[in-house]
Amino acid sequence: MYRFDTRTVATLDAGGTNLVFGAMRSCKFITDPITLPSKADNLEECLGQIVSGFEQIFARLDEKPVAISFAFPGAPDQQGVIGGDLINFPSFRDGFALGPYLEEEFQVPVFINNDGDLFAYGEAKAGVLQDINRRVAALGGKRVYHNLVGFTFGTGLGLGEVINDQLNRGNNACIEVCFLRNRLNPELLCEENASIRGVMREYRELSGLDTEGMSPYDVFLVAEGRKEGDAEAAREAFARFGKVAGDVIAQVITLTDAIAVYAGGLAEAMKYIKPAMLQEIRSKIGMADGRQVDRLLMKVFDLDDEGDFAQFVVGDSRQLKVPGSKRTVTYDPMRRTGVIKSKLGASKAIFVGAYTYALSKIDADANAFSTERDFVTA
Repeated sequence: MYRFDTRTVATLDAGGTNLVFGAMRSCKFITDPITLPSKADNLEECLGQIVSGFEQIFARLDEKPVAISFAFPGAPDQQGVIGGDLINFPSFRDGFALGPYLEEEFQVPVFINNDGDLFAYGEAKAGVLQDINRRVAALGGKRVYHNLVGFTFGTGLGLGEVINDQLNRGNNACIEVCFLRNRLNPELLCEENASIRGVMREYRELSGLDTEGMSPYDVFLVAEGRKEGDAEAAREAFARFGKVAGDVIAQVITLTDAIAVYAGGLAEAMKYIKPAMLQEIRSKIGMADGRQVDRLLMKVFDLDDEGDFAQFVVGDSRQLKVPGSKRTVTYDPMRRTGVIKSKLGASKAIFVGAYTYALSKIDADANAFSTERDFVTA
């Protein structure tokens, strides 16, 4: 429904180097972006940049935004307080009430979330989950899916969870996947393989070559045979990324029973990452008596594949008679889930997540106020 909402929300993508400001309406950008240096090591200067950026966005709009909503590194609490060991924003380390500060400055509600959370929320509310449910209905399927987990692949490994259509922020707003154990080296974080730096390290160690000045895209070109280097080592580096990422996705799906969507800066290399990732998700796991069972209780479909998607919709539906009546009910014993690539892309999904999250909170607060008022006057 937010794809057609006419309210405006001011947004920000806060990075350690740059702050990128914008505004959305109907899940679409309505202004050109404004980019300012973060000045993240000086709190006063950084706050000045944030205020200036939003002032410039407000000045470009034909109406005052109903909210400010944006992603910030780390784990902002429910009040919008930023703090902790933030590598990219050291000046916020001792804690700063950024949300309340901006509410005083601009007199609108302010919502701040982790980028992984907003990625998942954007994909759930106005991205891939809505598309899946539309396609399922169009093909005659009866199921409606409400759970989605989003993974961002890049400099790190990010996660967001939407359970029963609600963003799961946990008790401490710090649901992090990067701290799970590494499938290939249990003494390391999973992120040590499922990240850009993991690809670079693995290629360097597997090839024995000097990788100074190389990028992950260069490793991809080596894997493709379009750049000099060890193609087999390059493909294996990406496959190891996929194996570790697949292990993480399987663990998260086990605990959430959700559809998984992924995005990030390694899009072209997914041709080498995805097969290993799916193989790991669909793998077997052993029992003490020697038996092997499926890693997941659900059958896992590649929802980017048309054939897999069609089977995902159909499942194993059958009609069962209700004893003592003429009624029948549809029964589908196939437990299933899917893995799919983001159609919005990580950056757009984060902005859409910020937009839809703000509107959902405003609507929830309005409904709560209306219900309370009706109760009092009844």
